[in-house]
Amino acid sequence: MPRTSRLNTAAATAAALAAISLLATACAGSAENAAGDDPTKDVTINFWHGWSAPSEVKAIEDNIKRFEAAHPNIKVKVTGNMTDDKINQSLRAGGDKAPDVVSSFTTDSVGTFCNSGSFADLNPFMEKSKVDKAKVFPQSLLNYTSFKGNQCTLPLLNDAYGLVYNKDAFKAAGITAPPKTWSEFVEVAQKLTKSKGDSYEQVGIMPTFHGYETTPMRLAAQWSPAYFTPDGKSGLAKDPAFAKMLTAQKDLVEKLGGYEKLERFRASFGDEWGAEHPFHKGQVAMQMDGEWRSSMAREAGVTFEIGTAPLPVPDDQAADYGKGYVSGTIMGIAAGSKKQNAAWELVKYMTTDTEAVVAFANGIHNVPSTIEALASPKLEVDENFKTFIDIAKHPKSNTTPPQADGGTYQLTFTDLAYQHEKGAVSDLPGALATTDTQIDTDIAKAK
Repeated sequence: MPRTSRLNTAAATAAALAAISLLATACAGSAENAAGDDPTKDVTINFWHGWSAPSEVKAIEDNIKRFEAAHPNIKVKVTGNMTDDKINQSLRAGGDKAPDVVSSFTTDSVGTFCNSGSFADLNPFMEKSKVDKAKVFPQSLLNYTSFKGNQCTLPLLNDAYGLVYNKDAFKAAGITAPPKTWSEFVEVAQKLTKSKGDSYEQVGIMPTFHGYETTPMRLAAQWSPAYFTPDGKSGLAKDPAFAKMLTAQKDLVEKLGGYEKLERFRASFGDEWGAEHPFHKGQVAMQMDGEWRSSMAREAGVTFEIGTAPLPVPDDQAADYGKGYVSGTIMGIAAGSKKQNAAWELVKYMTTDTEAVVAFANGIHNVPSTIEALASPKLEVDENFKTFIDIAKHPKSNTTPPQADGGTYQLTFTDLAYQHEKGAVSDLPGALATTDTQIDTDIAKAK
């Protein structure tokens, strides 16, 4: 699961963009000229990752033990709880202590990792190992792990976003099934909302974009948007999906009490990753979230029955119900590493070996990232988790595409969404066009 909001990681990516761009000149090689090491000889490689929770660290360590048992000549020195900033600093510094293999929660970094040359292109390694990526990974995951043909990272588990809901609240409101279309969603959210003076006893859903996990990008995925035109220009004003999504979201905000009232209520919410989460406390009846939320709610001791479902789709896309936003953890090889062939053995094992992927997914309760692992009988799947497996498999599930400016374009779009939902945008088409211009300018500078 993400340790922080994807929006926060996008902000961190944007802040580190200038530093990442320097890596192109700082790195000491590429897949073609630095992969001369013999992976059959005794070697120690450095692997850095971002996980920190005890159960997650144990799952990583268990996978490493299995890898080392299968590759007795390769020892792996593991360093956890590493942020992208720390990784970038070490890659710039180089030397024996720098990571050879890196895993990151920040899919928004892929464009910069690939564009700067800080990570090696894995295509030559896959070709040599006869790994057909199109047959191993779902296309939606390949879309966020490569940039302009450079497969500088591979998926390492998957996050799928859907709807987690309070079945008891549904029953009390006379609702027999989760909503499938947007009009049904609005109706259900209104039925589940209970006002209490100038605040609420419960809201059907917290619809504002400051709400936990409710980002414009994840909601826009239900409209299957095209962020960029075929010639690479920002397409927010050209694709009607963005205006439709923003208009629908703002309408829902108004129907649930208005921006100011909702935001005052949101200020009372507890920590997203703790027992005081508003869904756990019954403050919200439906929550846009990932596959981890139902298990976290159970661990928090909720007394109501939990259900999961895909997020609703626009009424005119009812046939596509089941899709959602997908992202996940990425894994790559430092371009400056002198041990790239040995590093590839670890990357290949952790990202393509079905047993390794399934064991890791079971260990940290994330969705597997390979086609075979998604169908594995060894995958621990209950009814609520299966929802997210199905979202990950859905052919219309989508994500935000990598760009040279990392997540900056998403932050620019989010800034517009913040202004729009509170009623500060009078000309949405014009604002989308202005946002396109800003995004194009930022990407041009990054290149």
